[in-house]
Amino acid sequence: MSVKKEVDYTNLAVIREFCKTLIKDRNLKTQDDLHGENGVVKEIQKALYEALLEGELDSHLGYDKHTDNSNSGNYRNGYSDKTVKTQHGAINLEIPRDRNASFEPIIIPKNQRRLTVMDDAVISLYSKGMSLSQISTQIKDLYQVELSEEQISKITDSVMEDVAKWQIRPLAGIYPIIYLDGIYINVLDNKTVIKKVVYVALGVNLSGQKELLGLWISESEGSKFWLNVLTELNSRGIKQVCVFCVDGLTGFPDAINAIYPKAMVQQCVVHAIRRSLDYVSYKDKKQFAAGLKKVYAAKTITEAELALDDLELEWCDKYPASIKLWRDRWQYLTNFFQFPGDIRKAIYTTNAIESVNASIRKIIKNKKSFPGDNSVFKMLYLALHDCSKKWTMPIRDWQAALNQFIIKFDLDLSEINKG
Repeated sequence: MSVKKEVDYTNLAVIREFCKTLIKDRNLKTQDDLHGENGVVKEIQKALYEALLEGELDSHLGYDKHTDNSNSGNYRNGYSDKTVKTQHGAINLEIPRDRNASFEPIIIPKNQRRLTVMDDAVISLYSKGMSLSQISTQIKDLYQVELSEEQISKITDSVMEDVAKWQIRPLAGIYPIIYLDGIYINVLDNKTVIKKVVYVALGVNLSGQKELLGLWISESEGSKFWLNVLTELNSRGIKQVCVFCVDGLTGFPDAINAIYPKAMVQQCVVHAIRRSLDYVSYKDKKQFAAGLKKVYAAKTITEAELALDDLELEWCDKYPASIKLWRDRWQYLTNFFQFPGDIRKAIYTTNAIESVNASIRKIIKNKKSFPGDNSVFKMLYLALHDCSKKWTMPIRDWQAALNQFIIKFDLDLSEINKG
């Protein structure tokens, strides 16, 4: 028989009674009475932080205030004034000092003029694509605190240490699926705005969950740069990949096979459909697309080959470039036929990484350009970090898919059990 656990409400009751008394004695009625420049919340916050600082100094000295300290070798030495910026506005604090000047507060470290909650608010706004001037205005409107664009930039710069560590962190030994893609952005370079490519690598780990592996920036998207990316992923620990899902960039398969010779390359079918339809006139697109669907929606590779033959017979004279695109890439467009339906859905298109890129575009849509590569890394790292919090569910029927990968690619079972 379960016993209902008694909950001690004593502390909460005390707090409630204190609040009731405070409201009554101070005749608090409005939001301004609570959160205004002279509101009671700031007073409580001031008292709370000063009490915490006194407690820290007690611990540092080894004795409580107003007790015998004759043998301590150190003692209290008055206070210094310090103004800090908080989510409730600026508050003036009395910071206790010690004679030996060895006291280092933890709750509000020396030289810190903002509480971390303020930094968190700035970083959160930055991750949503807001400019420095917009953040400055928002902080002032929300918290009645003035933060310059330079101060905001310094706050967001604190993220770069996390970015650097994240970018070189060790990775798992096996990723059954890795998606690779690039997205173009505008970056200010030597006073000129140029287009650069942000390379994105998205993995599906042994648990079937998406995992952002890294971000890279270059002036162009090419197989040579992707070779550098793949080499880096390998050096960070990835030794085996079953399937790489990529777009139709020339030389991509060669770059992949140079580092992961046993991996299968699946080019994005959706990209191929779009590009082949670019050659087709508007009046024929619907009919051509219907014939093309019989190719990529076929149940077997043989059925797909026959459907492509029929498509070529019907349209080769009118749209030879569209047919040639499929013929030239056939090997890499049809690897997904080697797998059952659930795995096919996961690998025949780069939709998984396209959704990541869509999140990036949503964040940067109002930015004409970035002032440099660091600002790109800061914003995208923060934005994708928020985005990845939603990646909680594995791919549908993942265990069955994993068993297929284990058999087909002879995966290291010790690595799988570790995962």
